[in-house]
Formats: sequence, C-alpha cells, structure tokens
Amino acid sequence: MFANLPTPPFGKSRVIWAAAIAGAALFAALAFFLRSPSSDGVKTQKNGHAATGAVTVDLTETQVASLKIEKVSQRAFAQERQAIGNIDFNQNRLVAVFAPYQGRIMSISANVGDPVEKDQALYTIDSPDLLTAESNLITAAGALVLQNRNLSRLKPLLKIGGASQQQVDQAISDQQAAEGALKSARDVLRIFGKTQEEIDKIIEDRIADSRFVVRSPLSGFVTARAAVPGQLVQPGVAPAPYVIADTSTMWMVANVVESDAPLLRLGQVVKARVAAYPGRDFDGRITVLGPSVDPITRRQAARIEIDDPDHLLRAGMFANFTIRIGEPIVALAAPQSAVVREGDGTMVCWVAKDRRRFVRRVVTAGLRQNGFVQILSGLQLGEPIVGEGAIFLSNQAAIGEAN
Repeated sequence: MFANLPTPPFGKSRVIWAAAIAGAALFAALAFFLRSPSSDGVKTQKNGHAATGAVTVDLTETQVASLKIEKVSQRAFAQERQAIGNIDFNQNRLVAVFAPYQGRIMSISANVGDPVEKDQALYTIDSPDLLTAESNLITAAGALVLQNRNLSRLKPLLKIGGASQQQVDQAISDQQAAEGALKSARDVLRIFGKTQEEIDKIIEDRIADSRFVVRSPLSGFVTARAAVPGQLVQPGVAPAPYVIADTSTMWMVANVVESDAPLLRLGQVVKARVAAYPGRDFDGRITVLGPSVDPITRRQAARIEIDDPDHLLRAGMFANFTIRIGEPIVALAAPQSAVVREGDGTMVCWVAKDRRRFVRRVVTAGLRQNGFVQILSGLQLGEPIVGEGAIFLSNQAAIGEAN
C-alpha cells in the first residue's frame, strides 16, 4: 500500500519519512482490530439506556426471514405445584385373608395376579376345630328335639294327674337349656364363617365335615400368596395365606417441598402421570396431609386417593403430581422460545421495532405452562416480539457488547 510513495531524501528527511510510514501502518492495524465482527450485515449498538440492558440489533433481510415474530397475548395460567411420589395400594381396601381357625391347607384356587370376585373360593382347609364345632351343633340339635318331645308328652299327663308339676317344670328348664346350647353352637359356626343355610344343612343331614372353604371378602386382585397345599395355618399368624387388593382406587404418596406445604388443603384436586402411560392424567384428591416435615429431605408427605377403574396403575410406580392450589390466573404471556436467560441470569425478550431492528427488553417471568411463559413485567399486550430466533439475537448482542 506504500509502493507509490516518493523516495525520501537522505538525512533528517529520511527519518521523518520512516516515522510517517510507521504511523500509517499502526493506524491501519488498529482500524483492522477495531472493526465490528458482524461483517455479515449485523449491527449492534447500545442506546442511552445501556445500563438497564436495552440493546438494539439490526439484521439483514435474509436473517430476518429466519425469525418468527409473535405478539404478547393474554392466557390463563393454572395455579399449580409440582411434586413427586410413588403409587401404592389403597391400604383401606387391602385385606389379608387368614383362616378363621387352625387347619391344614388341602387345596388352593387362585394365584398371584389373578382377579377374584367377592365370595370366590381361595383355599380349602381341613380343621379339627371345625369338626368339633359341627359335632357339637349336631348334638345340641338332637338334644333340643329330645327335650321338645319330653315336654310335649308331660303337658297332657299333668292335666290328668299322670305327671307332677315339678316334672313339667324340669322338662321346661331342660328344653330352654337345649335351646340355648343349640343357639350357642350355631353362633360358633357362624363365627367360623358358615352361613345360616350351611348350618341348617348340617343339622338336617347330621353330617360333620372338617373341610372349610375360605373365600375372598372383596373383589380385586391377588397381590400375594403364601398358601401351599399341606401348610398348617392359624388365625392371625403371618404370613397371610392370601392378600387381596381392590385396585379400583389407588394411593399416591407425594413428597411436597416445605415451602409449598401451607398451600395444600384436604380435598384439593390432583393430576398424576406415570411413565408407563405418557400423556394420560389420573385424577384424584388429597385425603391425608402429613403432620410433620422430613428433617432430611425437608418435604411433607401428602396422600392422594386416585380413581383407577381400568386397573392400569401398579404399586411401586414412580409418579409426577400436579396439585391445583387455586383458580387460574389470566396474565400476559409470551412463547417459551421468546424468553431467553442471559449469562447473568436476567430474562429478556426481543421487541421488534421495525422489519430489521430489534430491541432487547428485560422481563420478569412467572409460571411456565403449555409452551408459554407468564410475563409479570417488561412487556405490553400486543407488542411484537421474536419467538424462534430470540437466542440468535442474544448471541449477536453478546458478540457486539464484547467488542
């Protein structure tokens, strides 16, 4: 660039010319390094409010074509809190099915996972206690028949003097005692699980059977089975031969952060999702709130009862909970892609001033739901903002500010 300069004279003039050439070279180098890096047509400039983060970016027509311009709108944001927890059986509908008395299992009728109906046979036991109770019933029934006949024979004899009043009174006492013994024997079998029809049949047939069928007390699914043929079982001795759960409702135990605990109320609506059924909500309500906060996790337990008529949920599943804490809030909203988090943590949007000029606006963000962000401050209703491409503008602004 200095090829056409005239040849300097010797002496002091030559030194002056050399200094001039060096200064020109230094000026060219500074101009090169200070040149804006946005050589593709992007221009970044700070206005008089740079201290508040207001920055303007100019783009070319080609770059503007890749942006998507949205408008600030109003949307309803649900007042919700998120929590995590696990699915469990409804313990109020979970029954351990023990034998009502001691015996040995003869046969079983259901396996783990099988659906069962109320009063369906689960297993059969052979019990000497049942045999003794049925024998006592037959004896008591026979004794009552005998005492009734004796009393019926003595009453006519009393009228003709063939029997004394003392004999009749004794017969009445014996008849009443026999009635009491029969009622007691019937009650014993009723406690053992026999129905009135089964008790009447035992008395009619006068046959004692030591076999007893243990039936399911409710409809549901077999969740555990410890029963095996030949096993000796006793009432209330764990493990229970069968455990039956009604899975039409399930429990969900959520762990809510301590700061959200004051917002929870009994009866609040809850929606839960599990990974096994993405996109499907299970509805329920809060039924129990824990009386304390875990000292380690700083969370409060909340129990939710969920309707599951299709029996889709399984105990032990991990679940995400959405707890509704109030009515929806109508507020300004921006697409989630339009809100950019800067390096210093501030949230900004880019407002379109014209077709090629965009101004950065610091905003205060609130709730995030369904692809939109609640705007608490910084934007006005109907303002045009950049949706897709907002990150590109922030990157260009950062490059301009660095230079």
